[in-house]
Amino acid sequence: MSKLGFSGSIARRFQSTQITPLLALVGLLLGVFAVLVTPREEEPQINVTFANVFIPFPGASAREVESLVASPAEQVLDEIEGIKHVFSTSMPGMAVLTVQYEVGEDRTDAIVRLYSKIMSNQDWVPDGAGVGLPIVKPKGIDDVPIVTVTLSAMDPSHGTFELGQIAHAIESELKRVPGTRDIYTIGATDHVVAVDLDPQAMASRGLDPRDLRRALQAANTTRDNIRVLTNDTELLVQAGVFLSHADEIEELVVGVYDGKAVFLRDVARVTQGPDRPSTYVLTGAGPASSDPRLRGAVEAPAVTLAIAKKPGTNAVEIARRVIERFNQLEGIYIPDGVGVQVTRNYGATADTKARQLISKLAFATASVVLLVLLALGWREAIIVGAAVVVTLAATLFASWAWGFTLNRVSLFALIFSIGILVDDAIVVVENIHRHLAMGASRLLEAIPAAVDEVGGPTILATFTVIAALLPMAFVTGLMGPYMSPIPINASLGMLISLIVAFVFTPWMSHRLFAPVADRYAAHGSEHVASAGLESFFGRVMTPFLLGGKGHRNRWLLLIAVLLLIALSILLVTNKAVVLKMLPFDNKSEFQVVLDMPEGTSLERTTRVLNEIAAYLAGVPEVTDYQVYSGTAAPISFNGLVRQYYLREGEHLGDIQVNLTDAKMRDRKSHTIALAVRAPVQAIATQYGGNAKIVEVPPGPPVMSPLVAEVYGLDYEGQIAAAKALRQTFTSTPDIVDVDDSVEFPSEKGVVLVDRAKAARLGVPQSAVVDALGIALGGEDMSYLHASHYKYAVPIRVRYAERDSADLSQVLALKIRSESGALVPLSEIVAVVPSVREFSIHHKDLLPVVYVTGDMAGDTDSPLYGLFAISDRLREEGGPEQWLLSQPLNPYDYSIKWDGEWQVTYDTFRDMGIAYSVGLLLIYLLVVAQFRSYLVPLVIMAPIPLTVIGILPGHALMQLLTGGGQFTATSMIGMIALAGIIVRNSILLVDFINQEVREGVAFDRAVVRSAAVRAKPIVLTGLAAMAGAFFILDDPIFSGLAISLIFGLFVSTILTLVVIPVVYYGVMHRRLERVLAQA
Repeated sequence: MSKLGFSGSIARRFQSTQITPLLALVGLLLGVFAVLVTPREEEPQINVTFANVFIPFPGASAREVESLVASPAEQVLDEIEGIKHVFSTSMPGMAVLTVQYEVGEDRTDAIVRLYSKIMSNQDWVPDGAGVGLPIVKPKGIDDVPIVTVTLSAMDPSHGTFELGQIAHAIESELKRVPGTRDIYTIGATDHVVAVDLDPQAMASRGLDPRDLRRALQAANTTRDNIRVLTNDTELLVQAGVFLSHADEIEELVVGVYDGKAVFLRDVARVTQGPDRPSTYVLTGAGPASSDPRLRGAVEAPAVTLAIAKKPGTNAVEIARRVIERFNQLEGIYIPDGVGVQVTRNYGATADTKARQLISKLAFATASVVLLVLLALGWREAIIVGAAVVVTLAATLFASWAWGFTLNRVSLFALIFSIGILVDDAIVVVENIHRHLAMGASRLLEAIPAAVDEVGGPTILATFTVIAALLPMAFVTGLMGPYMSPIPINASLGMLISLIVAFVFTPWMSHRLFAPVADRYAAHGSEHVASAGLESFFGRVMTPFLLGGKGHRNRWLLLIAVLLLIALSILLVTNKAVVLKMLPFDNKSEFQVVLDMPEGTSLERTTRVLNEIAAYLAGVPEVTDYQVYSGTAAPISFNGLVRQYYLREGEHLGDIQVNLTDAKMRDRKSHTIALAVRAPVQAIATQYGGNAKIVEVPPGPPVMSPLVAEVYGLDYEGQIAAAKALRQTFTSTPDIVDVDDSVEFPSEKGVVLVDRAKAARLGVPQSAVVDALGIALGGEDMSYLHASHYKYAVPIRVRYAERDSADLSQVLALKIRSESGALVPLSEIVAVVPSVREFSIHHKDLLPVVYVTGDMAGDTDSPLYGLFAISDRLREEGGPEQWLLSQPLNPYDYSIKWDGEWQVTYDTFRDMGIAYSVGLLLIYLLVVAQFRSYLVPLVIMAPIPLTVIGILPGHALMQLLTGGGQFTATSMIGMIALAGIIVRNSILLVDFINQEVREGVAFDRAVVRSAAVRAKPIVLTGLAAMAGAFFILDDPIFSGLAISLIFGLFVSTILTLVVIPVVYYGVMHRRLERVLAQA
């Protein structure tokens, strides 16, 4: 036997040793271990680190906050390493800054750098200016609750206060579940001791609010552990006790009038219990609800418990344990009259998705094995099936070791890889099969020879696929970590499959072929397998090979191929193929986000939300919904990035809508969201509000799908430009959910103090501010002390609602002057009507006004909406537009487009670069193998042929199903195809070279290459297509499946003809080079 190369030597060493099956067993056990220990999540955990910095500046206007606090703070924070963006919002009395780090920055290091920078620059504002200390609140993916449970009142005896008390008691019990992180309650009414002042009684007894403050704080003071030595013994003395009950507070003496003690009960009404509601949470059932108690309650008062998990833990296990703990608490902490609904369970959805994808993985593997069974035989099918199972098991372990979780992307990577992972085994097994059929006498010699024959091109082909895929791992931004499991898992799998093909496959082949090797040799012939195919390819290729006619036909073939490519690309320009970042997934939830005009009361906001909820309660697919008025619903990853957790105020509200399982409904969640949008917006518009339908985004979330940032010389001009742009948004077809960042200029009253008169009367302005603050806003003057409260109970002093509603009556309040006399506020103040200030937004040190929107309609891709608005602005002579960066001259009015466009551009730019790098690496690999600069160009020629399959395939699916947009996953499929299709070219060209070196005529070698290699090429192509068919029904990854199925189908057929013909055309005058490549 001739000297074997690297692959043949490995095959010979492992084909009959006892260690080989043990290695395979170890691989299987590692895979089982990985499945058991790898955390399961629905989506990849993207490490997006950012932090909010709150800097109070009480009493300052928005302009003053901007100039004195926000702008200097932005400049300081912008110095931090790893910062991507710095945002700020300056509002009256407060600056809120958001520091967004680059994706992948270490959270701990990032927060330490932020704290260090803030602490070392606290001297930017002079002492005494009134600016408070910054409060830093870091945020990240682990702040998103994985489970939310809504407690609802099923009978009138329970309200939100009682529900809140139950929820607070449960919080501590749930925190004992290992792996839980932040646990909080939404919608609970505060527990307070309310001291509602009687202004007439106070005036008649000569008291002002500050007298009550002094009395309450003085009475609620104590000192413990005073040590006294007496009779040779230490005695501990406690001076005084805290206030622990409302009755004690009522009996406090707050003054003396006419020689008599004045008790607090004489001048105020003291009650202990729920505070005035600042939020409302309600829950209701939809037609698909299976909870009879909830359906009977119509809309029940509720509170929601949100539970997040610690980083790196298993969402499935933690969610299961949390729900088990709830079941244990029923009847102990949760009374009978309280309903319990699990309104979010990301653990269950992750487990369902993982199980579904693992079953698809099994079916995809089975389909590939069945394919080999039909094409080669049952022995070959067993060999390939065993090789795939071992490869997948080892790849799962490698994925866990890399740090990936079991999520939809990592599992889709394996399903998509099935067709690629099986290639090495199919090529090796098919060649062993062919060698036996050619009459090889000894199996132990035939197997290494067969492996060695295809070993070189198989190694090269494997690394070309890795070279095509691996650069995708370096995609930047939020999309990078989201998609990184695909190139990394697929590349790891390819390396493992190569090892399995050279180590385990020969051993399996030896075991299964040993009994029948002689029979193969006796009945085999070199040409049995390929005689028919050789005749077929001879008829097809001969017209393109010999003589002047062949030369002309080759040029005609080239023109035809180029024409097909051009026609395919035209499908994009005429919108037969729609470009989109990612299509919407079929989730079981969406949100309605309501913005009422600033100044709207909580009750009116709740009324609008209830009307919207009543409409949604009639949508057939709705199981239940939760209304959150005055606060935000529990955040998702989308809400985290959009900072919905900062949404609070009486004019704001959300509705969380939960749908029945996708298997139980005909309509997809996106279709339902599109259908309810117009009725929901009509209800909100009727009351002057703006309602937006917010779906769970399929990939990285953005502020809004369409975002226009308006820059300019002055903020008032920017607002005017933004309002004009908003009109353009609204009047553009299919643009929906239009909004801007400018608040409604609602009514405001400014109380002006006559400083001169106040000074003559001995009343400082601080006394006026204190009195109005207490009367209108209330003040927590002290706190109740008791051992059984989890949250401190404030003693809240204020006017009763009926008294504070009339400002003229409030101004009758008397305050004590420095001389001790009581002076009515009305004598020294005047109320001037005004409007609320708008907040001032900055992004990366520049003032900005945002205009946002979304796109619905047939196209359903925000990119086309952006281009439509952009074209209109250009035709109307609108502001200058920037697509990729902030304007170079921010003092001219201009627009920077952001939102989904920015993520799409960044992703496709990086993937385009990855594609180019992959092609370059493939070229270098092939140059190294064939020692020619020209042959690699021939081998890579079929890469453009994939376009002929991919784009028409997307157009066909769009025509048939309404989906089929060309998305980021479609691009992944296109990149993967570059490596797969080059693999086929390598097998063809390598075989041609082998034949020519053995003395076969060049034209016959070309025909024989297609005939002999057709079976493994078609088999591997069908295997990849079979794997792709199992992800065709997934909304997000269907683009990848379409690219693989149609791209492989067309390019494989064309490759078998075009590559041999092109190689002949290029090399038939360079035969000596072919002969030299020994």
